[in-house]
Amino acid sequence: MTDGAPPQRRGGTVVTRKAPAGGGPAAGSPGGATASPGPARGGDRVRGAGVPGRKSRPGGGGWAPWLYLAPALVVIGGLLVYPVYQLGLISFLEYTQAQVSGGEPTTFQGFGNYATLFGDEQFWQVLLATVVFAAACVVSTLAVGCALAVLLTRVRALPRLALMLAALGAWATPAITGSTVWLLLFDPDFGPINRMLGLGDHSWTYGRYSAFALVLLEVVWCSFPFVMVTVYAGIRAVPGEVLEAAALDGASQWRVWRSVLAPMLRPILVVVTIQSVIWDFKVFTQIYVMTNGGGIAGQNLVLNVYAYQKAFASSQYSLGSAIGVVMLLILLAVTLVYLRLLRRQGEEL
Repeated sequence: MTDGAPPQRRGGTVVTRKAPAGGGPAAGSPGGATASPGPARGGDRVRGAGVPGRKSRPGGGGWAPWLYLAPALVVIGGLLVYPVYQLGLISFLEYTQAQVSGGEPTTFQGFGNYATLFGDEQFWQVLLATVVFAAACVVSTLAVGCALAVLLTRVRALPRLALMLAALGAWATPAITGSTVWLLLFDPDFGPINRMLGLGDHSWTYGRYSAFALVLLEVVWCSFPFVMVTVYAGIRAVPGEVLEAAALDGASQWRVWRSVLAPMLRPILVVVTIQSVIWDFKVFTQIYVMTNGGGIAGQNLVLNVYAYQKAFASSQYSLGSAIGVVMLLILLAVTLVYLRLLRRQGEEL
């Protein structure tokens, strides 16, 4: 207990008036007031003061995060890392049917398989055709998917539901089934497309470019739903005030997409672009089914079908593995370069 007036609070500081022994003010305190610190104001905090009973752990959790990730890492190691390791190992060996059957020993070739592959003129022709075909598929898929995603935001509920169901039906159709259906639609004898266009008995799979165009249509048909649904979800997350302001400024639909939606949806577009590049670069089923294994004299070969022919049709498993390693490196390079360009532009992915 203190003598005199009761304690007073001034701006977070408790002021206690204490009567001095000699009847005057307390020494060192003007007017006999002594200050004792009250609760901290705002963000005032004593440096080094922590919560009682809690100790900070250096290292941020130790092994606990790795224990949680261990099951996923084991699955990834079994399904991805080990097969890639085996693929790379076989690409450095002489591994044909003779070695598979045990008739001859397996020998180490070093980069001999890659030298043989890069010295083959057909490999470079197939690589160029694969790059051009994959680029056309990616651009077409993104264009169709993004256009339909914008359309979904403009139509009413019933047409939107019908378009969603139709797109998801195309997406859920197995590749071999879809390829067979498209072949029937464009069949020169019984297909309805030639009759509608008045082309008679025109064979779409006979010419190189018409066959690639037919396969491109099927690839886009079974791939655009992923882009459409993903981009549509991103558009729905954009605040309505932004689109309303653009409309009030008189921006056209194309200008709204180019100047407003596309920059805001860039992280989503990155994901769908990379996925499309990976899927379209390693197309196999559509080419193999619709061109009967690569077209006449291999005119419609892509790298995946070319690797299949080398590995299983010719029993040159080491050359097929080398083609697989080249495809893997190309896809990794494209993905890393694309992500690096986006990071230079300041995008956080």
